[in-house]
This record gives sequence, structure tokens and C-alpha cells, in this order.
Amino acid sequence: MTNFSEHEFRKQPWFDQNNFPGFDQAIPMKSIVIYCFDPRAANIPNAIAAYFGDEVYPGENILDEAGNNVGSTQTLFTLSNAGGRAIGALQSVATMNHLFNNLERLIVVHHSFCGATSFEPNQLIEKFHDHYHADISNMWNHDDLAILDYDKSIRHDVELLRSSPATPKKMKIYGFFYDINSGKLTELLSDIPVAA
Repeated sequence: MTNFSEHEFRKQPWFDQNNFPGFDQAIPMKSIVIYCFDPRAANIPNAIAAYFGDEVYPGENILDEAGNNVGSTQTLFTLSNAGGRAIGALQSVATMNHLFNNLERLIVVHHSFCGATSFEPNQLIEKFHDHYHADISNMWNHDDLAILDYDKSIRHDVELLRSSPATPKKMKIYGFFYDINSGKLTELLSDIPVAA
């Protein structure tokens, strides 16, 4: 068995996980964009960076004198999953908010002609039952399994993110639609908390 523990932060003599300030000095992350893993949607992070105008994507790695990779100039963190659904991103949202203190935005983007629009939730559940002899009917809310209406699915995902304990109340949350043919990005809604 190979042991890679020498590459863990917790195992470094200089690292104190009880007084961890976050990785903000090494990587100035500002936003998380959640989008579909469909390769046709690969330009979504670039479109989001251009839309906000203050994002760096993809950025460049920062090396120290010894050539070690110690940081990045990127400010936009990307999460991709089936349909770009928020439910599949919540664990990463919690993790990133632990590792970075200066995150400002959560952005959900659903795209045109997404595979998640080619079926209804019950079809997915029935396929798993019939072909794989597995019951996935209670694993997720049915509204999270497919995209039946873009406007409703984007609003659902923004509301899911806002109501989740994994999302700090200070986060600004946005919902977008992206046309994969034209590259047009349309903001459908934003949930901006009132400053205290």
C-alpha cells in the first residue's frame, strides 16, 4: 500500500489545523459557479467571469522559488455536475466556505438543451428500478432530479442554496440561463442579503 500522508496539510509540522486562517492569501477565491458537466457547457465559467467583470478565470498558478505550486490568481471556483443542480454541490459549498473566508457569490447556471431536460424524474427512478433493481425514489427531492422548466429549476436551486445551512447568510446568490449555441448568458434572479 502506498502512503501519501506526507502530502497532507495536517501532517506538516508548520500546519496548525486548530488555528487555520483559510487559503485566502494563496488563492483569492471570490465566487463559486455551479454548472452542468456537459462538455458543451464548458464556456460557462468564462461567461460568468466576463459578466461580473471582477473575476479571474482561469487564472495562473503561483510558484515559489523552489518551483512548488503555492497558489493561484483564479477567483472563480467551478463545480460541475449533472444538470448543474445545487443539490449536487452543497457539500462542496460547505467545504469551500470553510477553506476560504472571502467568498462572496454563489452562482447557479442551467444551459440550453441540457440532458436533464430529456427525462422526467419518474423515468429516472423507474429505469433504476427496472434495469438495476435499485430504489432511488427517496434519495433526492424529485425537483432536483431533472429540469422540467428552466425558470422553475433555477429558482428552486437558488432557494435551495439560500435555505441550506451550508450557505452562509452573507453570500450573494445568482441564477442564470446559458444558451450553448449563442453563448448568451441571462441573469434570471439574484438573492442579495441586506447588509447588516
